[in-house]
Amino acid sequence: MRILLVGATGLIGAAVAARLRQDGHAVVAVARTPAPHRVAAEAWVSLDLRDATTPEAWLRHLVGIDAVVNCAGTLQDNVRDSTARVHHDAPAALWRACAEAGVRRVIHFSAMGVDRGALSRFSETKREGDSALEASGLDWVILRPSVVAGDAAYGGSALFRGLAALPVLPRQPGAGPIDVVQLSDVAETVARLLRPGAPSRTALDLAGPERLSFEEVVGAYRAWLGWRPARIVSLPAWLMSLAYRAGDAIAWLGWRPAIRSTARREIVRGATGDARAWREATAIEPQGLSASLAARPAPVQERWFAKLYFLKALAFGTFALFWLLTGIVSLGPGYELAKAYMLRAGAGPLSAPSVIGGALADIVVFCAIVWRPTTRLGLWAAVLLSVFYIVAGTLLLPELWRDPLGPMMKVWPILALNFLCLAILDER
Repeated sequence: MRILLVGATGLIGAAVAARLRQDGHAVVAVARTPAPHRVAAEAWVSLDLRDATTPEAWLRHLVGIDAVVNCAGTLQDNVRDSTARVHHDAPAALWRACAEAGVRRVIHFSAMGVDRGALSRFSETKREGDSALEASGLDWVILRPSVVAGDAAYGGSALFRGLAALPVLPRQPGAGPIDVVQLSDVAETVARLLRPGAPSRTALDLAGPERLSFEEVVGAYRAWLGWRPARIVSLPAWLMSLAYRAGDAIAWLGWRPAIRSTARREIVRGATGDARAWREATAIEPQGLSASLAARPAPVQERWFAKLYFLKALAFGTFALFWLLTGIVSLGPGYELAKAYMLRAGAGPLSAPSVIGGALADIVVFCAIVWRPTTRLGLWAAVLLSVFYIVAGTLLLPELWRDPLGPMMKVWPILALNFLCLAILDER
């Protein structure tokens, strides 16, 4: 079959693409930013779902398509994502386009528990998208997975690894139980539901066989990573609220932190479901988290990832703040000292403009780093500025190399942190 796969670069979408190609299907991958280096597909479609809210936006991509699999989703509204458009408006337009193009088979990923009430715009819009599909008259299956875990780590599965690396585990007040489902079982489900005779017009809960508390899931990962159980502590409610609000604020800069207010609401619901219909429909016997982790030892890169999960935020925050503060100090309390250095270097009447220009360049680098769409550009600009400062300082003020405070020496660890940030920038 030739299958249009929407959300092909996500955690589930990438796994589904690989599994479908094993069965010989041709995958036409849809993503905002195509990633052929990471996800194998026969063709790519670059499409922002925020702009694909009419059937006309989809019809040309449905030519020759036999089935559609929609894996697209977003946790919360921010500058780059819209839950309403990604979960309802664009899918509803796609369902209408499928009906017009004669594409009958649709497999659509929703979320566990959205049929039992909405706790957030995430679950509310997911349910709206489900309802639009149910009313479409197409040959549909709605899949509602619990928290998905697997070899790849993104979103919740990455958060569990990061929390497992902490020596103390913050208790999540009121957190509901979780039936963790394996990514391989989710991908296998899609493959089986595309076979002739597979059930249709049904919604299936994809729930793992183990019902675990939030702390038990983190504990399972910690044991798998080879670390002793962490001490569980209760943090003040105001501090937990501050962390979630900080995540919301960071999201409006284009980042996608797992710790956001939507996650807080959904954690209270938990992620549990009845897997009997799923097992009957697909003959899949889902694997539990404990069995899955026991099946493979944790490699060293898993321990690196877990330890770097929260350190990544610290590294980027510290590095961005460094550039902001250097610019502010140069324009404020350090202005006369900086101008004196430029006069010693022979800049003459250009001393003041040089100081101001350098300070503004530092602030621009800060802005580029914190704005996620330009972060990579900002990091490379920081590299160039650092190298420029080394070269210019060496040529114009070589005595800085003898300064006991080491202003020239300190550029090298700054460059090291710069390259570390570039190395761990990718989110998936």
